[in-house]
Amino acid sequence: MVGGAVVSIIVFAVGAILDFAVTTSQYQHGFDVRTVGLILMIVGAVAFVVSLTAGAFMGAGWRRHRTTVDDGHGNVMRREDTYL
Repeated sequence: MVGGAVVSIIVFAVGAILDFAVTTSQYQHGFDVRTVGLILMIVGAVAFVVSLTAGAFMGAGWRRHRTTVDDGHGNVMRREDTYL
């Protein structure tokens, strides 16, 4: 979930640069760079909130993986791995 938050922050930053730092002529025809910047800022903000919400509900943090192996002769081996 951290990667999604980082990407959304980058998208938001690119949108802010297009919206606030790029100057265009009022006589320019075609797509408006400021509108594209605003759309990218909105998409970045929504993606950031979705990323944090998904991380909270999916339990981002320590993970446990349990493995049990039975060889059929009564020997049972259990292993528990904990990782981030």
